[in-house]
Amino acid sequence: MELREFLKEAANVRPTRRQMEWYDTEFYAFVHFTMPTAIDKDIGEGDEDEMLFNPYDLNCDEWVEAAKSAGMKGIVLTAKHHDGFCLWPSKYTEHCVKNSKLWKDGKGDVVKECAEACRRGGLKFGIYLSPWDRNAKSYGTDEYNDFYCNQLTELLTGYGELFMIWFDGACFEGPNGKKQVYDFPRYIELIRKYQPNACIFNDHGPDVRWCGNEGGNARRGEWAVVPRELCYRAEVQTGEGPLADVGSLDTIMPYDGNIGEINNIMFSKGLTFTGAEIDMSIRPSWFYHTNQEPHSLERLFNTYLNSCGNNTSFNLNVPPMPNGRLDKRDIDRLKELGDLIRDEFSEEKLVDYELTTTKISELQYVLKLQFKDWTRIRYVVLREDIENAGQRVENFKIAYKEDDEQFFEGFTIGHKKICKLRDFWLDQIVITISSARDVPVFRDIKVYSCPEPEENK
Repeated sequence: MELREFLKEAANVRPTRRQMEWYDTEFYAFVHFTMPTAIDKDIGEGDEDEMLFNPYDLNCDEWVEAAKSAGMKGIVLTAKHHDGFCLWPSKYTEHCVKNSKLWKDGKGDVVKECAEACRRGGLKFGIYLSPWDRNAKSYGTDEYNDFYCNQLTELLTGYGELFMIWFDGACFEGPNGKKQVYDFPRYIELIRKYQPNACIFNDHGPDVRWCGNEGGNARRGEWAVVPRELCYRAEVQTGEGPLADVGSLDTIMPYDGNIGEINNIMFSKGLTFTGAEIDMSIRPSWFYHTNQEPHSLERLFNTYLNSCGNNTSFNLNVPPMPNGRLDKRDIDRLKELGDLIRDEFSEEKLVDYELTTTKISELQYVLKLQFKDWTRIRYVVLREDIENAGQRVENFKIAYKEDDEQFFEGFTIGHKKICKLRDFWLDQIVITISSARDVPVFRDIKVYSCPEPEENK
């Protein structure tokens, strides 16, 4: 296949409906809350007394309101972490809330309370179910996959519509000294059967893949169109393809590499649309510790710009305290973050413009945005029409005039690219698409102003 033909093919790999809904969700909460919360650790051993888990003041409505204050649109709950303790009364283990007799006499169900609170508050609900289980005696055997599928089925069928199923990639030896082989094709089949609209997150997708770190960092150019051998199942515009030969992202291509760039995809076995998620915690640890403070507003906001504004989603963990409530420091920081996002991207700051598009060559274009007046510009937000046309732009720059020195350079756009400028006074901007895989098709282009300095008023 010639390069031009291959580029056109790559440009037209498009997301599924559920992937588009995930992209448009953009920002949602992770809630790490289970046995490690009660024992003040980040990973449990799996042999903890179930009575230690006692969220006597559990308030999932508070979780929902805090998430909404930040502008989040969903919650993903750790229904089971690595220690194997289940937040719902599972029929397949005694290591669960039915033996937390101090809390509701063993009749509590955190998954149910969180799911219902999300529905009341208008948020989407998803679940995290760790494949690594330090309590299950069958871990490391073929029988464990039956056990895991039984628990997964309980969650898929008992708690209403789920927008995301989140798998952790941790895998270690079981009590018998054997490392567990996870039957991900079977897990995926169950999810497609019972929750066909739910996106599946895992290191290798199939719908959403890991960005490769827990520090809130996306790649320079984060492509959603990647080699199919990196993912569990190829998702293409015509539907679900056959199972892929799964490799490890960090051995096939380094996490800091640009895995969707042309030199990394042209020799692949095929392409799949599998976007990335940025996941990090509002605190240094995933589970709650009294002595930790939430990250600064600046860091969280910059992570938002580098995730939702860099063709990925942002899954921000907010860990409840052992009593089931959120720390006021985290509640306040979430509200600050939401207020800042709403203020920076408010409708009042949108700038009107007249758009002129000039074709330089088949894959190079100049977009001139002419404003009515000189305006202090802080952000330019670009969105490709990936649903109908795929991800196409490889490189672009923003300048005052076409031949001027650029003041922003970007490498991909995809679902959304937030270009932060330096509060320039401008009466126009020129966006030069210097490289694309096919004719660029935009969903929209928005320009946001910033307040005039007090001294100029």
